[in-house]
Amino acid sequence: MNYSRRHFLRLSAGGAAALSCPGIRSSLPAAPAGGKGLGDELDLSAWIQAVPSGAIFEDPGYCIWCGSAVRGDDGRYHLFYSRWPRRLGHKAWVTHSEVARAVADSPHGPYRHVDVVLPARGETFWDGSCTHNPTILRVGKKFCLYYMGNFGDGVVQEPLNWTHRNHQRIGVAMADSPAGPWTRLNRPVVDVSLDPEAPDALMTSNPATCVRPAGGLLMVYKAVAKKGKPPFGGPVVHLVATADRPEGPFTKRLTPIFTRPGEHFAAEDPFIWHDGGRYRAVVKDNNGIFTGRGYSLAQFESPDGFDWKLARHPFVTTPEIRRADGTTVKLNALERPQLVFDADGVPVALLCAGAYTADRVASFNVAIPLRRPR
Repeated sequence: MNYSRRHFLRLSAGGAAALSCPGIRSSLPAAPAGGKGLGDELDLSAWIQAVPSGAIFEDPGYCIWCGSAVRGDDGRYHLFYSRWPRRLGHKAWVTHSEVARAVADSPHGPYRHVDVVLPARGETFWDGSCTHNPTILRVGKKFCLYYMGNFGDGVVQEPLNWTHRNHQRIGVAMADSPAGPWTRLNRPVVDVSLDPEAPDALMTSNPATCVRPAGGLLMVYKAVAKKGKPPFGGPVVHLVATADRPEGPFTKRLTPIFTRPGEHFAAEDPFIWHDGGRYRAVVKDNNGIFTGRGYSLAQFESPDGFDWKLARHPFVTTPEIRRADGTTVKLNALERPQLVFDADGVPVALLCAGAYTADRVASFNVAIPLRRPR
């Protein structure tokens, strides 16, 4: 089936369902304000601890990616993650991914699969074929699950199904509990810009969200322009958007961040938070241009969420995990970073998607324990 721009806009409009949902219109609570937060010298690489055996969450039937966890009122940790059948290979993430949920008694696992949260719902919906990139955020009493969705013909292709990739948009689902039920909106909350020259004219994806100190929401998202050769487009950048409510509307600031002159795809997979003193981010440094350590994870910071610079200690980790027995496992991939915090806002776990081999078929989530150095 060929999808025209008019057809896509009709799907994005989503029929009769409104963008707003009953009971979720109150303003967001403020993030912690004042103080130094975690300070100028935060070095997350020094916080990383050995990984216990139960901290690796995998499934022999599925590729697993994109883990984001939150503590529920039941005292358990709820992991929202992407999965799709292993038999289809890694590139099926863009056509067959679905967001699922697993639970554990500790942020470090072991996690157990419970249910599928955002299943396929048909190509007449903007997110009807694929849901991916979940990031969970608690906003007061509401749980807000931001994610990427797309639609298309469902054909797994090499190097990628570009129709599905270029239909990526950002949405949110909301619930009173991590166990649901989830209210899933019938239109994106961050769509592409209609200006063909805009840096997000082709697609929007990879949402990272946090609550702002003065109230409201800040989002950093991945965007692709139409300036590069189709179907890839490009350059690939990250932009900032803000909203007063979880469901938007979001106001975009179309100034790319996490960039380096001459690089067309410098970073990916941001996780952002406000620690009470400043905004912070952990991103995938695709080529080591920020850390000087090759493919790795890097830390940025910002006073306002709009203007970002490298942190004093930018390096977080290369793709490897250290086991409890002292041995180190080198990985092909360690990306999609997310943090889990204790009640005082201190990071206690670094969640990442990982893979042992280049085909990335046996992929998994890992919860790397974090502890402040003494």
